[in-house]
Amino acid sequence: MRILAFDTATAATVAAIGELERRDDPPPGTRPAHATRLLTLIQELIDATEGGWGAIDRIAVGVGPGTFTGLRIGIATAQALARSTGIELVGVSTLASLERGAHALLGESCSVLAVIDARRGEAFVAGDGVQPCVLDPEALAALAAHHARGATHGLFAVGDGALRFSELLEQAGAQVPAPESAAHRVSAIHHCRLALSAQPAPAGMIEPLYLRVPDAERSVSR
Repeated sequence: MRILAFDTATAATVAAIGELERRDDPPPGTRPAHATRLLTLIQELIDATEGGWGAIDRIAVGVGPGTFTGLRIGIATAQALARSTGIELVGVSTLASLERGAHALLGESCSVLAVIDARRGEAFVAGDGVQPCVLDPEALAALAAHHARGATHGLFAVGDGALRFSELLEQAGAQVPAPESAAHRVSAIHHCRLALSAQPAPAGMIEPLYLRVPDAERSVSR
């Protein structure tokens, strides 16, 4: 099965068809370029694929958790492509993909916490035995300490959230790979692998995993 997968939950814009990936990683402090780069990256991959769109069996999109605007761009793009091409669509957890990538790089025997920067001083977290959740720094440190005590082959924390909270995670007993490690980057290649066993759904049923109320809704409710 040939799968086109992409993700815009974090600052990066990433897309892949099988093992071929294209990505845009903005420099620290700059704004993500999801709106301008996503379709370009997808088209580059399609152009490099024999048979073009006709060779794609499934589209997979990262549903987060992540930034509100990024998720809206990625999911809306996936829905539009699925509807226009008739290709089946699946949603993939960004945290699950990040965790899978870390295991591929660091070893299947280690324990992994995937940590995405949720802003507002919080983190989106999932990992071995941990369902996706949003945690403040104190709760994140407590979770890491608990899992580090039971990790026979070490606990690794990966993702942009792990880099942001690296000091407290390391104090709690987790290992945080060097900032340049690929373990911290969401890879659409792992979205493709997860999508193989995912259940397709109507385009309108693919929804973002926010885990909390978006900033815009919080402002209105005040």
